[in-house]
Amino acid sequence: MTLSSDEPHYKKHRQRQKKRYVEAGLDAFHEYEVLELLLFYGVPQGDVKPLAKELLAEFGSFRAVLDADIADLEARKGIGSHTAILLKLVKDMASLYLRQKAVEKPQVTCTAELLDYCRTSMGGLKDERFSVVYLDARNRIIDIETIQEGIVNQAVVYPRKVLENALKRKASALILVHNHPSGYVKPSDADIRLTRTLQETARALDILIHDHLIVGENRFFSFREEGIMA
Repeated sequence: MTLSSDEPHYKKHRQRQKKRYVEAGLDAFHEYEVLELLLFYGVPQGDVKPLAKELLAEFGSFRAVLDADIADLEARKGIGSHTAILLKLVKDMASLYLRQKAVEKPQVTCTAELLDYCRTSMGGLKDERFSVVYLDARNRIIDIETIQEGIVNQAVVYPRKVLENALKRKASALILVHNHPSGYVKPSDADIRLTRTLQETARALDILIHDHLIVGENRFFSFREEGIMA
């Protein structure tokens, strides 16, 4: 559609940015322009470039904007419920995409796809979450389940619950995953004790634990790679 000369400048700008994305992809965009492009679909009228820059200044990064709570987004001038839900939906859709991509791998022990999914789904959370990846005898993913959610640094995991759920799924192996909201991924003494308890109990049931991953916002820690797991 051709825009008439008397139409608002922001409409021409939106058309140019969309065309630019189609032709060159996101690599051609600054971070604020990526957010601006997304805001086009949540805020149908007006210039959203200032809003994109304000959100990045407030939250610190594009990822942090998508990780923000809906209530925190709605509290910002220019962001209504519709736009806040859109921003959260993008993050959750990305997480679903990466989860399915990881599940579809022929074999998994600790793949890049699994790490991408864990970082996207857990890296920006404010509370701890403990999840288990259940694998069959060929190391294919059966399921990924959140076992426990809790307030910061107080997630409680019961080995019996983990192993009961593994037996129900007829899993042959597990990968344990939890996040550290602080971003500091070195395991605590409690993390190490829990891992060893689970490993010893699982071994008695002929279930292997391949790894325990601790996920931070921009990094991760692998118990196996660091030599903590035998």
